[in-house]
Amino acid sequence: MTTSPPIVIIGAGVLGLCTAFELQRRGHAVRVIDPGAANASLVAAGMVAPAMEAAIDDASVEQAQIFREGRDLWPGFANASGIELARRPAEWRGGDVDGIEARLQALGFEARRAGDRVLTDEDYQVEPAQAVSALRQVLGDAVVQGRVSSVERAGGLWRVSGDGEILQASAVVLATGAADAVAGLPPAAHDLVAAIQPIRGQIGVLTRALVDHTVRGPGAYVAPMAGGSVIGATMEPGRRDTAPDVTTGERLMDAAWRVLGQPPELLEIEWRAGVRGASADGLPMAGPAPDDEGLFFALAPRRNGWLLGPLVAAVVADAVEGRAPSQEARVLDPRRF
Repeated sequence: MTTSPPIVIIGAGVLGLCTAFELQRRGHAVRVIDPGAANASLVAAGMVAPAMEAAIDDASVEQAQIFREGRDLWPGFANASGIELARRPAEWRGGDVDGIEARLQALGFEARRAGDRVLTDEDYQVEPAQAVSALRQVLGDAVVQGRVSSVERAGGLWRVSGDGEILQASAVVLATGAADAVAGLPPAAHDLVAAIQPIRGQIGVLTRALVDHTVRGPGAYVAPMAGGSVIGATMEPGRRDTAPDVTTGERLMDAAWRVLGQPPELLEIEWRAGVRGASADGLPMAGPAPDDEGLFFALAPRRNGWLLGPLVAAVVADAVEGRAPSQEARVLDPRRF
């Protein structure tokens, strides 16, 4: 089945691109509109890491299950989209090793001790640049650069306005990250978008390979990326600035050397910063907006956009098609707030 007019996805970060791809492979016509600036999905290490993320954040059993379901969709999604999925051990060093091990096991994740370290094989990783490129390539000319100034429901369709043009859409998916609410949204949808908390994150990218798998510890992680390494990452709620901060970088690098158990070295590092969006409970808002037919959210994944991208995409696509909501869809429903 091909819909006409298309489903318009506003935003080409990980959630927007994953949702567009999922809809497209189900036979829907899509159009992705994005302003073209660098987004937080590229300022990331590409962690598909349900085990360590759940343990570090002391997640609930329900949250850990959502993370696990997200991870389990990745092999098929990556194969279909051309995204390269790396399966390597993830390791915790230093700090509360006993506590991390206990939390992993309590949440049902495989974990094993190796001296003063804890390892798991349940976490994966993607290369954000490669993954974004693969999704854009498979979506082709469905992805266009532009700015959406307003949306309006009229005559059973949506009118999406921007850059002097008006596009008719059968449905609209908001995947706008931590950006301000688009003009014209219904009141309840506007309020939910306005309540998304911006969280600034800074990472460092090195051309030198420091590790061959993800190593985490108090204050930092070090992971392979693009033949080199990535150092991360801060979580700075309430900040929207994206200029890298020298002091923050120094603090991250000091923590990284402690995690690695190595003396500091002088390295060439490219520091990057991006802004993610988070909901009140830290889980994405995925599915129907609260007060208008044909409007859907793919928003606010906190730092788990790459982990939950395919799951959010499946939940939104199911909602667009009017399917009965899955358990995951009920947990992520924007109308829970």
